[in-house]
Amino acid sequence: MRRSSVVFRSLIAVAAVALATGCTAQAAGAGGGGGSSAPAPATSSASSQPSASASPSATTDDKPSSPSSSPASAAPAGKVLMKDGDESAQVRELQARLRQIGYFDRAPTGFYGTMTAGAVKGFQKKRELPQTGSVDETTWQRLLGMTREPTADELKPSTTNKLDAPDPRCMTGRVLCISKESRTLAWMIDGKVVSSMDVRFGSENTPTREGTFKVDFKSRDHVSTLYHTPMPYAMFFSGGQAVHYSSDFAARGYNGASHGCVNVRDRGKIATLFGQVKVGDKVVVHW
Repeated sequence: MRRSSVVFRSLIAVAAVALATGCTAQAAGAGGGGGSSAPAPATSSASSQPSASASPSATTDDKPSSPSSSPASAAPAGKVLMKDGDESAQVRELQARLRQIGYFDRAPTGFYGTMTAGAVKGFQKKRELPQTGSVDETTWQRLLGMTREPTADELKPSTTNKLDAPDPRCMTGRVLCISKESRTLAWMIDGKVVSSMDVRFGSENTPTREGTFKVDFKSRDHVSTLYHTPMPYAMFFSGGQAVHYSSDFAARGYNGASHGCVNVRDRGKIATLFGQVKVGDKVVVHW
């Protein structure tokens, strides 16, 4: 009896060990994919290793996954070729090309001011380019592709404003014939127009004097002693009043006025004129 009891306990112990081993395998199998045999947990464990190593990329979706993605998110700005305040032959070409397609409504001056910047912005907006108002390589190449090379007359037209009939006092000799009516200056020799250009005058508070004068003296790089502003290519004809280049006129057009001088907005033209006019030449300012 005692012996049979020992045998019975031994059978119960063996059964318990077998049952425990089977639960462990099932639990491992369930964890590895449902009902797999003992090798399955090893396979599951091995497959879980790559998953763990790949997890960093899964948890960093909101950050660059590699250095190569950084430049795409912040592309460098294009090199600026022309901008506000520049003055060059290329700016003159820019203005002529913009004028060909209706973005610039005046004669090219070669000076990059607010009017040119506004025209460039309009062009950039239409082409869905960044509206900087400055000309970078992309903007320039797009404009070149839409326009043709400007002719000499397009680059340097005689004048934006139409010349009116010259005053009789301008018909003899060497004369700077300046019309307040047409807002033009005509450089005339013996009744023939040699060159012409747009001009503007003083305001109501500082009017440009009318009458017949002569060039008293010339100053290529003059600076106003009263207003401390540059007056390049100044040709004085009545006290402190002179014909001279004005960057403000080039930039803002007729939205401004002088302090009494005759402003010219085309630097190239007045530079040529300055070299031709002599002290003593006649100046006629008329309506």
